[in-house]
Amino acid sequence: MVEQIISNHTGIALHKIKIVLELFAEGATIPFIARYRKDRTGGLDEIELAEIQNAHKLQIEISDRRAYILKVLEEKNVLTDTLKSALLKANDLVTLEDIYAPFKTKRKSRATLAKENGLEPLALQLLEQRNFNVIDSATKYMNENVKTIEEALQGARDIIAEIISEDPILKANLRQLFAKQSFVTSKVVKTKMEVASKFKDYFEYSEDIKKIPSHRFLALSRGVNEGFLRMSIAPEEKSALVRIDRAYIKNNSEAADQVNMALEDSYKRLIQPGLESELKNDLKAKADKEAIDVFAKNLKQLLLASPLGEKTVLAIDPGFRSGCKVAVLSQQGALLESDLIYIHESNRLSGSATIIDGLIKKYNVEAIAIGDGTAGRETGKFIREHTSQLPIFLVNEDGASIYSASTIAREEFPDLDLTVRGTVSIGRRLMDPLAELVKLDPKSIGVGQYQHDVNQTRLKEKLDQT
Repeated sequence: MVEQIISNHTGIALHKIKIVLELFAEGATIPFIARYRKDRTGGLDEIELAEIQNAHKLQIEISDRRAYILKVLEEKNVLTDTLKSALLKANDLVTLEDIYAPFKTKRKSRATLAKENGLEPLALQLLEQRNFNVIDSATKYMNENVKTIEEALQGARDIIAEIISEDPILKANLRQLFAKQSFVTSKVVKTKMEVASKFKDYFEYSEDIKKIPSHRFLALSRGVNEGFLRMSIAPEEKSALVRIDRAYIKNNSEAADQVNMALEDSYKRLIQPGLESELKNDLKAKADKEAIDVFAKNLKQLLLASPLGEKTVLAIDPGFRSGCKVAVLSQQGALLESDLIYIHESNRLSGSATIIDGLIKKYNVEAIAIGDGTAGRETGKFIREHTSQLPIFLVNEDGASIYSASTIAREEFPDLDLTVRGTVSIGRRLMDPLAELVKLDPKSIGVGQYQHDVNQTRLKEKLDQT
């Protein structure tokens, strides 16, 4: 059954799913299966294998949650055959939680307090919406904790509101409405308008949920997390209330009037906030996946960039105030010599040019690698104007400083200053990007926008996989 669900989800043939899961169970990794077991999997690539692995993890999570819910309901002695059948048929976490919701141990709510005050029979009587005198019925439930007729009716409405909010069929219906007809809206926190200028596009913003791109949702979420924006996601309130009305209002009786008040309260206080939170989580997960896929693609391209090959390289880590660190690397990437030049002080330009020329001639340098960070372009301009016409490459230097302070860098160059280690890394990235970049945590390479906003566990998994 699990294999069939994964096949339906991924669109990959059932027999291939079974073979891949068997290989995973034997301890085989995605790279191993993709490279050495193509004959058994029918040529599935690493992306398809990862999709199967992720879908399998989700099914395990669903299975574990189902087993826990069944155990709890059995212990509470409320597990009927109908309830058990519904739980066994549920194929996703949302449906499981909807079925389980009425039986969860709740924090003290308005409804639980009303039940403690003996108002549940009144609530159930109102829900039936038969023709009876509501005031007379409510009077019977007055006691030392319920001193007025309105308090009795309010307590009954609180119980009805909770019953409505826990109706799994209604929630599924409203969830569809939220997914299809919601708008994402945001407003600026007025007291922070002056310091929130980078989010000015979202001060008064609204967009159809079906059209909002992932990068825009991540930008909005960042504004909310930093306290500059308030965001809401919901359909038109009237559309939701009509659906609840159809499910619960039976006639035009006095009791129906009370139920109508309860359903409006249920939607505004319980249902809408819960479904909005679900939808935000779904949008965030979708945005995270798309962003992480882009990060992984960028990382792959970076790792597989064409190597310069075995050439003697002059590497430069640019800088203004502290100067530019210079390192000459042999054709095998060994450090031959290092120095320091200054390109922003006019009285030092001549001396800096002499140093570069001397190193180029001394070691027969064949190419120059310059970090693309601060002062990178200025350094490139200086080299072209004051030295021989060797090929010059701007090299992505993200993470070079992290490498320079890492354990592997200390092992490679125990006697070198951190700045020289970073310069060596820049030169080696030109010579062989893959060999140098695999020494780093992939997240430090800077492979995309919103890197710190997405799910960090999933980001690490995907980049490590790449």
